[in-house]
Amino acid sequence: MSATQSTDWTITTATGRPDGGLLRRIATLAADAEDTDGNPPLSEQTLVDLRTGEADGGLLLVAAWLADDEGQPSGELIGVAVAVVSSGGEPGTLEIVVHPEYRNDGIGAALLATLAAQKPAGQLQAWSHGNHEAAARLAQHHGYAPVRELWKMRLMHDAGLPAARMPDGYRLRTFVPGQDEQPWLDANAAAFAHHAEQGAMTAGDLRARMEEDWFDPEGFLLAEAADGSIAGFHWTKVHPAMKSPTTGEHQAVGEVYVVGVVPSAQGTGLGRALTIAGIEHLRSRGLSAVMLYVDADNTAAVGLYRQLGFTRWDVDVMYAQGTPTAG
Repeated sequence: MSATQSTDWTITTATGRPDGGLLRRIATLAADAEDTDGNPPLSEQTLVDLRTGEADGGLLLVAAWLADDEGQPSGELIGVAVAVVSSGGEPGTLEIVVHPEYRNDGIGAALLATLAAQKPAGQLQAWSHGNHEAAARLAQHHGYAPVRELWKMRLMHDAGLPAARMPDGYRLRTFVPGQDEQPWLDANAAAFAHHAEQGAMTAGDLRARMEEDWFDPEGFLLAEAADGSIAGFHWTKVHPAMKSPTTGEHQAVGEVYVVGVVPSAQGTGLGRALTIAGIEHLRSRGLSAVMLYVDADNTAAVGLYRQLGFTRWDVDVMYAQGTPTAG
């Protein structure tokens, strides 16, 4: 571990899985930022990688701490940059969060500068969740340009949905823990063969999600083919109601977490049927609000969701590094 000092705060760097104390501080920092911004600053996969330490290319953490009288970390974490490095040739991911009370003090720039000095292996692509103005400015200043938009869409009314009629030859059932893990991983890899982020999900990634409080096998719907194989799936998620001192009360929200169809079943209408079945499941739990994430350039999926009544709500933007601007 190394440290560099500023006037009121100090920067440290570390590699690998953080210990329990640092992990709790990162979770608290992320929660405080989400309370102010309305968006989680760290993606679910990044949080999984931090907890498990199973990122294939490793983790690099650059942390900003309030400094004590001697310029050493005081124990109060006020900013962190998390670089999840890839070893398979795909770009790694970078996410940065600064506590709302300590913004506009150069901490974000210092985190990025320190990270750059560490020269992490491979290219990094940075997420800006909600694409806040300050994040866009910071990205531009350091030579990052937008390369991808991930839309958040939501369904906020009780308009009727078409029936979730399964195509001939498929039956709907729920995920069975202890039985379906590997078959689902195989189906997921096939369905998302051209989507490295989702298709590369490992047994460890799946296990980490199954250990979360929100996991419910009854909301993990599988379409089974006549030969017993998994042809498609709709994994739903429920975000519980919460009360924020900054943004007030938030009702529970259902999520179309991931919908996938293996290549041999694509074009049969299975994806549409699974999407509707999952929404119906969420509504059966009393959830009138349903949200999802979808790539803006996935015109087929965006078109389907709009047909079902979803509207664009917010956007996450991914930035990739090019040529830094002057200033």
